[in-house]
Amino acid sequence: MAPHLRQIASLLLAVALLLAGNGLQFTLLPLRGAAEGMGTLALGLIGSAYYAGFVLGCVLGPFVILRAGHIRAFAAMVAVAAAVTLAYALAPTPAAWAAFRLVTGFCLAGFYLTIESWLNDGATNDNRGFVMSAYIIVNFGAITLGQMMVTLYPVEEAGSFMLAAILSSLAIVPVALTRSAQPAPITVVRFRPFALFEAAPVALVASFAIGIANGAFWGLGALSAAGSGLNVRDVAIFMSIAVAAGAVAQWPFGRLSDRIDRRLVLGSILIGAAVSGLAIFFFGHSVAALIVFGFLFGALALPAYSLAAAHGYDKTPRADLVATSATILLANGLGAAIGPLAAGALMSAQGPRALFLFTAIVQTLLAAYVFYRTRVQVSLLPPEKTDFDLATTAPVGAVVTAESPDPDSSDFAVPEDFARPAERPPAEP
Repeated sequence: MAPHLRQIASLLLAVALLLAGNGLQFTLLPLRGAAEGMGTLALGLIGSAYYAGFVLGCVLGPFVILRAGHIRAFAAMVAVAAAVTLAYALAPTPAAWAAFRLVTGFCLAGFYLTIESWLNDGATNDNRGFVMSAYIIVNFGAITLGQMMVTLYPVEEAGSFMLAAILSSLAIVPVALTRSAQPAPITVVRFRPFALFEAAPVALVASFAIGIANGAFWGLGALSAAGSGLNVRDVAIFMSIAVAAGAVAQWPFGRLSDRIDRRLVLGSILIGAAVSGLAIFFFGHSVAALIVFGFLFGALALPAYSLAAAHGYDKTPRADLVATSATILLANGLGAAIGPLAAGALMSAQGPRALFLFTAIVQTLLAAYVFYRTRVQVSLLPPEKTDFDLATTAPVGAVVTAESPDPDSSDFAVPEDFARPAERPPAEP
């Protein structure tokens, strides 16, 4: 597999650099915002703005890539994201930060679309699973590492913003210097929420509700931990352990769901996540308790999206997998745009640990709906399911596919005048 890694090394390095910078921001911004005197509700709005921008990027980003090509669009998105990172220190106000996070979310969505379509284009059906799994591992690892970097500089100073901007801007270099051929222009994917709801209502409802709960955690988890008495180092450990636990737990829960009703596994881990969240809310009075319960929360809450996505793939025709993936991701993003703002309002009234009371309420209501659906719709037998594949169920992009995209599919729009480099006529001497 080493040759396959060498072929995508430059892309994976770019992913690692940019997402390390973005992971640092996830932990830094709530802490710095609190130090600047921003209220919990304002910080929730800032967290929601990121996901609103991400949704816009999923919808509009493909047209930017179609217009400029992968390399130029990638460079533009990363350059803007890096510049915005520096702007936080220059204008520490809620309105400015919300606008900056909106732009960052848009750029990150464009980044994901560019990288994933590039990886898909260069992979074959024989090595696609390996390529995309390597990408997912780098993704989670870089975000976790970035969160730990918040300890390198005092949050009240500009050092962490500079570091995040440096990492983000360096992500341009490996792609700008790559010798890999630029792939075909990205396909514009159709969204089919009504078709998905008819085929797999749990997949659509769950992806939206999971976005609400997990989006609140990503946006306000660091603030909640800091408000519960953790210092900056312990906040970084709390967030990193939760994310790492969620990344590791994806595979065993996914494989278990291949053998029994995925909805039962999904509902069970949602109940477990709710119990862990309530434990944080009621008993998170010490660093040790917060770390232990945070580990359990991450391990149970973060894999939920993957199970919802896998259930959606089970219930939709293979030809519709890309549209299903895009629809599930969009629903998740819309939920994540609501979550931080709603959780911020509850935290303002009930204190910082009320974040996990909020996630517990959402997860419990969703679990009740999931278990209800198991009573009214029979489960698929294991041979009728698609095998759980982390590469196609991780909540990072919308264009990952198990096989090469079919340009003749009704789910895609491909420019008519496009010809791959091998098909273009040779240049005049």
